[in-house]
Amino acid sequence: MQRTGFILSVLMAPVLCISMALYGQTGPGTRNRMVLWSQSDSSHNNFRIPAIIVTAKGSLLAFAEGREGGDSGDIDILLKRSEDGGRSWSDQLVVWDDGPNTCGNPCPVVDRSTGRIILFMTWNAGSDHEDQIIRKLSADTRRPFMTYSDDEGISWAEPVEMSSCCKNPDWGWYATGPGVGIQLKSEEFRNRLVIPCNHSYTVADEKEEVRGGYGYGSHVLYSDDGGQNWSMSEAIAPACNESQVVELSNGDLLMNMRSYNKQACRAISISRDGGRSWSEIRHDKQLIEPVCQASLIAYGRHLRKPTFLFSNPANSASRTHMTLKASLDDCLTWTGSLLIHEGPAAYSCLCVLPDGRIGIFYEAGEQHPYESMVFETIDPHELIK
Repeated sequence: MQRTGFILSVLMAPVLCISMALYGQTGPGTRNRMVLWSQSDSSHNNFRIPAIIVTAKGSLLAFAEGREGGDSGDIDILLKRSEDGGRSWSDQLVVWDDGPNTCGNPCPVVDRSTGRIILFMTWNAGSDHEDQIIRKLSADTRRPFMTYSDDEGISWAEPVEMSSCCKNPDWGWYATGPGVGIQLKSEEFRNRLVIPCNHSYTVADEKEEVRGGYGYGSHVLYSDDGGQNWSMSEAIAPACNESQVVELSNGDLLMNMRSYNKQACRAISISRDGGRSWSEIRHDKQLIEPVCQASLIAYGRHLRKPTFLFSNPANSASRTHMTLKASLDDCLTWTGSLLIHEGPAAYSCLCVLPDGRIGIFYEAGEQHPYESMVFETIDPHELIK
C-alpha cells in the first residue's frame, strides 16, 4: 500500500510564544484557565483528544486532533508549546497531516535520559469509519505510527509505520492512549518506555463481544533502547480499551482502562514484569465513569508518600463533572476530590509542571463537551490538604 503527502511542521527557528485568553488570576491557591482550541478557531471545524507532556527541559507540549468532521475523515495532529509553565502558548503547529486521511490519537512520552520526545499516533483511510474497521469491512485498516523530536517539539521526524512489531494481524481497530506514555524508574526495568494502547479483536467467547463478533482489549508497547525497537505485551480483556498506565511504588505497573463491562467505573489490571503480562481485570468502584477516556499520572511524593492523580467526567450517566482525584496509597483509595468543570466535559490529560503545580488539559463546554479544549493549572494543596 502506498501513501503519500505526509506534511510535517518543521520550524528551524525558535517558536514565538503568544498570550492566549486567560481566565483567572495568577498566584498561590488560585487556578489559571486558558482555552487552547475552540470551535471558533478557523483552522479546523472541531478539536478533540487532548494529550499534554512536560519535556526534560520543562517545556509544555499540548497535542490535539484538528478535525473536519467527527471521529473519521480528515483529521490532523496539532501542537501548541509553552515555555513559561502554561502562561502563554505558541501558534499552532501541524505535526502530521495526510490530506483527507485520519491522523490521530497522539500519545507522547519523554525519554529523560536523552530528552527525546517520542510520539505514537494512528492512521486510517479517511473514507473508512471505526465500525467498518472493527468489523473488517473497511478499505484499509488502522495502523500505528511513530515520530520523534529532539528539539523540544519544534520539529518532528517523518512518521514511521510500526504495524510489524506493534499490531496483531487479527486486530482491526487500533488506538494509542489517548493520553501519554511513561518511562519506568524501578531498578529492573529502569528507563523502559511504555505506551498504553487498545485494539479490537475477533472474539472466541460471545461473552466478550462489544460489537457483534468483536471485542475490545488493551495492551502496552515497550522499548528498552530509547524507542529504537518495540515489543508488544499480552492483551488485557474483555471489554476494555482507552487506557493509561502508571508505575507503582513497588515497581508494578497499573493499567487504568475505559470499561464496557456495565460496571459504570474504570477497569484495572496489574503487571509485575514491566508490562509484558497482565492480571485479570477488576473494577474500581471509586472511579465512576459514563464510559469515557480518563487520565492517570504519578504526581511524585507528597507528605512522604507517593501521590497519584486521576481525572475524568465523574458521572456514571453522562459526560459531565470533570473531576480531579488523588491517591496516597498506590491507587488503592482516592481520598482527594476537586471539581474542575461542572458542565459537559469528556477527555482529559494530566501533567505535573516544573514548579509542582498540577496541569489538566481537557475537553469542556456549556452546551456539549467538545466546545473547547482548556488548559488549567491547580495548586496541589487545593486537592491534597
